[in-house]
Amino acid sequence: MNPNRHVQSIARSVLTDLGPTIQVNDTEQTIAARCVAMMRDQGIERTWYYDCPAYVLLGSRSCLSISGRDYVPAEEPVGNHNVVTIDLSPLYGEAWGDCARTFYVEAGTATQYPTRPDFSRGHDLLQALHALAYERVHAETTFEQLHAMLAQRITSDHFESIDFLGNFGHSIVTHLNERIYIEAGNQARLADVAYFTIEPHIREIGGNWGYKWEEVYTVGEAGQLVML
Repeated sequence: MNPNRHVQSIARSVLTDLGPTIQVNDTEQTIAARCVAMMRDQGIERTWYYDCPAYVLLGSRSCLSISGRDYVPAEEPVGNHNVVTIDLSPLYGEAWGDCARTFYVEAGTATQYPTRPDFSRGHDLLQALHALAYERVHAETTFEQLHAMLAQRITSDHFESIDFLGNFGHSIVTHLNERIYIEAGNQARLADVAYFTIEPHIREIGGNWGYKWEEVYTVGEAGQLVML
């Protein structure tokens, strides 16, 4: 299997398996440690993102956006109603995985399919943003154009981006300083890089919760978006 596809499949499966294990007494620290142990069970011992293999934010920190270089997991408990975002960055050989999910805790149970209205609005917009990219990306689409179309949809739904760098994703490379971003002004074509992430981190205007969903993509031979 392609190493990038392999490591991404591990990140995705760890998050799928992790969701049902989230309990009301968990914290960012305990969830991050469990992520690391689950990745280790699948042969992943390293991360490409500074020293931050699992970037977990919940509750009052779900809207926080800082570099993994500065991230320290907190001890705030999950409780009965909360939002938990988890971003994994496993390294397999030289191949990067990069996958994030938001879990919605309702009546003490974590789910990826919320019923609470504000949670549902965040979840639905994240899915719509990825669907929009599938619909609109073609062989000549630039990083800047993808940024503009995602930003327009976020604004029209009365949300805002809360990423501290103001981007919606980055290229997958082998060194951190080689990344280029889905941001205004980047006129490189998506098809010019091997792989890239789409990872909007958003908040409803006036809201208290941050939402994130991330996948790694490539542009296929016919110009279509393909998820690893």
